[in-house]
Amino acid sequence: MNHDLLHWIALTQVPGVGSVNAKILISYCGSPEEIFKKNKAKLMRIPGIGEITAAAIASFTDFERAAQEVEFIQKYSIKALPYTHPEYPYRLKEAEDAPVVIYYLGNANLNAAKTLAVVGTRKATEHGRAFTERFIADLASSGCLIVSGMAYGIDICAHKAAVQNCLPTVGVLAHGLHTLYPSAHHNTAKKMKENGGLLTEFLSGQDADKENFPKRNRIVAAMCDATLVIETAQRGGAMITADLANGYNRDVFAVPGRVTDELSAGCNLLIKKNKAALIESAADFLFQMGWEQELATEKAKRKKALPVNLTIEEQTIVNLFSDTGKLGIDDICLKLKAEHGNMALTLLDMEFKGIIRSLPGKYYQLSNA
Repeated sequence: MNHDLLHWIALTQVPGVGSVNAKILISYCGSPEEIFKKNKAKLMRIPGIGEITAAAIASFTDFERAAQEVEFIQKYSIKALPYTHPEYPYRLKEAEDAPVVIYYLGNANLNAAKTLAVVGTRKATEHGRAFTERFIADLASSGCLIVSGMAYGIDICAHKAAVQNCLPTVGVLAHGLHTLYPSAHHNTAKKMKENGGLLTEFLSGQDADKENFPKRNRIVAAMCDATLVIETAQRGGAMITADLANGYNRDVFAVPGRVTDELSAGCNLLIKKNKAALIESAADFLFQMGWEQELATEKAKRKKALPVNLTIEEQTIVNLFSDTGKLGIDDICLKLKAEHGNMALTLLDMEFKGIIRSLPGKYYQLSNA
């Protein structure tokens, strides 16, 4: 049993101790375990900790629930990340109301160099879905981490597009990792875990109650460099996320629409009130974020990476990648009329030499792409 983790989880279960007070307590006491060792009088000496909160901590005995959660975490290989953990998203940590502990099932880097939240209505139009797919496809070379909330509509469209374009993507949940809501997104979630994951602040057994969604939205907004609103009415979760992102001093962007379209009214309002910058494409976004020049510089550096002493077969394969960007082994065999087994060995050898790199879904790409 991880007793340190047990006390971290227990601290989140004490009535009246929210994330702000928990961090104050830890800063004064040093660790959650030390907090539980102090009596009411000593706790009340800590600035911001009143009599009711101190009494709740001093009388807390329900460590069994925390112990159950530790077992659940260990059973399903979930990462429990207290806010002092080096893998805890540093952007999220900057928010005063950031969760004390988050639970993560996946392998994407939560501290990726570039992170973007993509949000919008659950009732996405065909235009909204098409824009989302095109926008994320055009971001493919950026390596950006795409974050959203696993909801119907724009959220799940963003996650699917990220998976299809080999971009890491993380879904932030409004419930524990014992389930998935909506259940219809189970297959997408499974694919996301290969190059992304699922993240939550809620313990197992906690369902997607109505009050959990704004809490979920604050994590989406805070852990990203920017938030993009693609379609939304003037009220809804996407508008909440945009307001939260503004409060965290994050960049906010919105896709404009016709003034008569209800699902563009929220985006238009954000732009009108200078709460979001207007963008029409991924190129607009990259330029406004200053990532366009960074990508050009990175590509220029990587151009030197390929070895010059390629065999004729290797050069032929490299030429194929230069034309298409990424390819599956079946496509390569078809284009070169090669046997699958022999080509698999050739590609493996090229990967060892650093000429190509493998991608999820049995795809390959030039290492300097």
